[in-house]
Amino acid sequence: MSSTIALNREAKHDYFIEERFEAGMVLQGWEVKSLRAGRLNLKDSYVIVKNGELWLLGAHLSPLLTASTHIHPDPTRTRKLLMHREQINRMIGSVERKGFTIVPLAMYWKQGRAKVEIALVKGKQEHDKRATLKDREWQRDKARIMKGGARDV
Repeated sequence: MSSTIALNREAKHDYFIEERFEAGMVLQGWEVKSLRAGRLNLKDSYVIVKNGELWLLGAHLSPLLTASTHIHPDPTRTRKLLMHREQINRMIGSVERKGFTIVPLAMYWKQGRAKVEIALVKGKQEHDKRATLKDREWQRDKARIMKGGARDV
């Protein structure tokens, strides 16, 4: 069984990833149950800094139908991220001074706790995205040729 809950595949396409971090999250009980069922979407999510704390916005966590009747689940609730103060300060400095953005790359289980892999990123221009795609296709073709799969070349 894989410990990965969700991946943000679009982040690698849209951004240059500079540095990765691991963060914990403050969750409610119904959110943990939904995570165990794999009902998370990180596609349009991002991290903001507010009052010296990190907050995850835009992550869509679909509630289970069996959620309790006395709570009203909010799927896109802002969730607090937990990290060491030195790491948070370093990230805040990069975001404010160097123009980086913080995005979540993946969510996974680690020793029974939900963790988020977040990264300091810089946005790619359209030509950078095309160059990345071209390079990936070339690596794939090169591997195929080296393996001997391309007979007609």
